[in-house]
Amino acid sequence: MAAERLSSIVSQFTPGQKPLDKITQKNPDDIVITLAIRTPLCKAGKGGFKDTPLDGMVFKILEQVVRKSRIDPQMVEDICLGNVSDSKAAYYVRAACLAAGFPNTTAASSVNRFCSSGLKAVQDIANQILTGSIEVGVAVGAEHMSTGGDRLTRPFVDDIVYSGSQDAADCLQPMGQTSENVGKDFNVTREQQDLYAAESYRRAEAAQKSGWFDDEITPITVKKDGKDVTLTRDEGIRPGTTFEGLNKIRPAFPDYGDRSTGGNSSQVTDGAAAILLMKRSKALELNQPILAKFVGATVAGLAPRIMGIGPTLAVPKLLAKHNLSIDDIDVVELNEAFASMAVYCRDTLKLDYSKMNPRGGAIALGHPLGCTGARQICTGLSECRRRKAKVLLTTMCIGTGMGMAGLFVNEQLD
Repeated sequence: MAAERLSSIVSQFTPGQKPLDKITQKNPDDIVITLAIRTPLCKAGKGGFKDTPLDGMVFKILEQVVRKSRIDPQMVEDICLGNVSDSKAAYYVRAACLAAGFPNTTAASSVNRFCSSGLKAVQDIANQILTGSIEVGVAVGAEHMSTGGDRLTRPFVDDIVYSGSQDAADCLQPMGQTSENVGKDFNVTREQQDLYAAESYRRAEAAQKSGWFDDEITPITVKKDGKDVTLTRDEGIRPGTTFEGLNKIRPAFPDYGDRSTGGNSSQVTDGAAAILLMKRSKALELNQPILAKFVGATVAGLAPRIMGIGPTLAVPKLLAKHNLSIDDIDVVELNEAFASMAVYCRDTLKLDYSKMNPRGGAIALGHPLGCTGARQICTGLSECRRRKAKVLLTTMCIGTGMGMAGLFVNEQLD
């Protein structure tokens, strides 16, 4: 500990220190991840979690946090759940954490920023630790899309609709419409989208067959159709998916365009993920394994009608805060809400495609809305370990016109 503190002090006076060296150096006050696990991702409505509602999923993943981390639950001061579709999420996470073995002194809350909710939960816990509000916390991302989506049940009030703000009115646009907007506005063709989707499926199939997901997935036993089943594998991967097959699928949003389909858009999925965070000094004190360092995260806004391109604003903003370039990044997890936005973001950000979503993305794996931001961290860090790579970037578009990005340093290089 003393050696690390001395190194931290010395580094502050090191002339000409490179930005990459700065984010990878180890300091006692770093926010670190000591556990990153997820459930399998299951098909909504008919998959493994169809009979396990949100509170059940959160309970199951928190049980695994206690079991796998072997941390004394008394040490955990707060748990934040990222969830989009359930207004009762705060009730569920509080009850689930108490049932999972955390004491009543462990607080709980929920947060919702649409598809970035899982990353937002990580950011909230990290910021609490950074400011000294808590020492140890858990961020959870979970979504039970079998229950239903997050669509509005009524239009906005007249004061908003007739305010003269087109952006405000566009917040009512369905996500499928925004995907078609991106395709038309930026000329992302149906062919480009289907080619991208086919590659996502190919990568996911190869990763699953090679066992690459095994160290990020924790098996979960649940009731399905009245019987106990143990879920171990992602269900959305469709072996043998080809461009030719995808190209035959009808458009999913014909009222708005003909480029986005059920084959080149993210799947409707149930899933949960959990991230355990604390300061490096606390992790060493508790003898917790340090998987990675949380460097930071940021959010950016843009026109709601083209919300899919949000990462093209959030990523440069985050990299600029740390004086980094995209070439400094080793692995990128970009949420594939739609192939339209994934193709646009990849090309606009000039991402090395071999580094981006090497295990496939939400088109092949699924996109449980509140879970994805945390799931990407699990997948990305696992891939960094496999590649012996250091720097992970996660990013996603966000409904109503936003983008978010997170930056992490893998410390499991051996």
